[in-house]
Amino acid sequence: MNGLSFELAPPAVAPDPNRVDVACFVGYVGRRATALPASVHAALVEARWIDGPWARPAVEVEALLQLPVVVESWNAFDALFAWDRRPVMQPVGSEQRLCASYLGAAVRSFFANGGRRALIVRCGDPWPYLEAAGNRAAQRSTRLAALLANASDPMDPASWIGIGHLSGLPEVTLLCLPDLADICATEPAMVDVAVEPPNSPEVFVECSSNTVAAVEQEVGLRDLAPPRANDEGFLAWRNALGTARERLARLHREMLLVAALPLPMQNARNAEAWAQADFHAYLENAGVLVEPDSSNGGRAAASAFVQLAWPWLRTSHSADLPGALEAPEGLLAGLLAINALARGTFRSVAGTPLAAVSGSEPVLAWSGIAATPSDRLARRVCVIAPSPVGWVLHSDVTASADEAWRAGGVSRLMGALLRAVRRTGEAALFEASGAALWQRIERTLGHLLTAFWREGALGGASPEEAFSVRCDRSTMSQNDLDNGRLRAEVSILPVAAVERISVVLDLTGGGAAPALAEALREVA
Repeated sequence: MNGLSFELAPPAVAPDPNRVDVACFVGYVGRRATALPASVHAALVEARWIDGPWARPAVEVEALLQLPVVVESWNAFDALFAWDRRPVMQPVGSEQRLCASYLGAAVRSFFANGGRRALIVRCGDPWPYLEAAGNRAAQRSTRLAALLANASDPMDPASWIGIGHLSGLPEVTLLCLPDLADICATEPAMVDVAVEPPNSPEVFVECSSNTVAAVEQEVGLRDLAPPRANDEGFLAWRNALGTARERLARLHREMLLVAALPLPMQNARNAEAWAQADFHAYLENAGVLVEPDSSNGGRAAASAFVQLAWPWLRTSHSADLPGALEAPEGLLAGLLAINALARGTFRSVAGTPLAAVSGSEPVLAWSGIAATPSDRLARRVCVIAPSPVGWVLHSDVTASADEAWRAGGVSRLMGALLRAVRRTGEAALFEASGAALWQRIERTLGHLLTAFWREGALGGASPEEAFSVRCDRSTMSQNDLDNGRLRAEVSILPVAAVERISVVLDLTGGGAAPALAEALREVA
């Protein structure tokens, strides 16, 4: 039969426990009206979501509502989730205009840029992009609650929703919340469309009445304003991101939150100039780029557990989104994932060319001079901007205010080490603490760190210069021994990539003006 083909589903493969490229996307996306595949059903049975002590109702299982689902390709995600069926507005009669969901767009960019494995936690259906006045603000806390899972108990799977599922997903390294900027945006997103005359040829028709025939106005997605946040929206976004960051810092220290900064709420005339001239200062004044402390309730986003991305992008596949713009977190997560697989997570992704990107909002002027606003922003934010060779990711940094934790590769290296060390500790969890175990822990950690040093993750001419490990009575108090606590002290010398070298050439002898040469270099 012509046109009929069969595609065998790949068997489920358990991931390497030390794998550091797996991303988790938590947010709002529809479920396709298809039967649950046998492989997905089997995975949910194995995780005890169907017949275990924390089993979910059958209707929630079929809807994949608040359940972690593994997808290893874009086709697998597309088959399960109606990512392209978000209503633009409430339907009028039988007509309903649709756009892509932000979670779907982020997963699409993740796989398009090299991602290989993702977990999806569906928190519900996306709401219409254009809502009634006041509804977005009224629903913000409810929508955030389903994502942030403030009431989730790490020890009680029955309570897990949203990012609470991370307690049962130790393989996850990267966390994305693609709907966060939209939830915190100022409502409503307005439409500004110029009505064009119909392009059909003129014909004579029989006049049956004196009424004027209506002309349908097709509102293109490019004419929808992308989600923008005012001061209140930025604070809501900052607090929500800070809540997620605090959970990672407290419970999942080997995971990294990848997030896109919201677009500022400004009129079209000065939005680009405002974003370039004042955005870095605005983020600092809004408490986004300050370390969490008691004065801001620990809600700031600045942390070695967070990588922020900016600006919003126009790509080869963003035409199905409002304003034809997509948030950059899915792209950045994909780059980090393939970098971990191909080169090592500790290596910088700065300088990566982005062939799929054709524009951005705003377009950042990149000079390589540290005094410019874009360069100052790039010290704390992963900045995407045009260059002489095309669009490029210019910086790979965390949002941390501490320069020791600023390099993205250093933070990811520590996450990889923590993951590997945690598994070493789990293997010795029920063994008797004593000199024999302490020596074995020292040897195991020494072998692990030597492997990282040989791969180029640690500096020093020898393992002795690169790291040190101690696990003996000097690292444990008598109270630790009495309570069965084993403590090992590890000191390492990480290698941070040099992303840019600026050289000033003063050609005064020939009468020429000083020139600035910029070179990009990455430490292998």
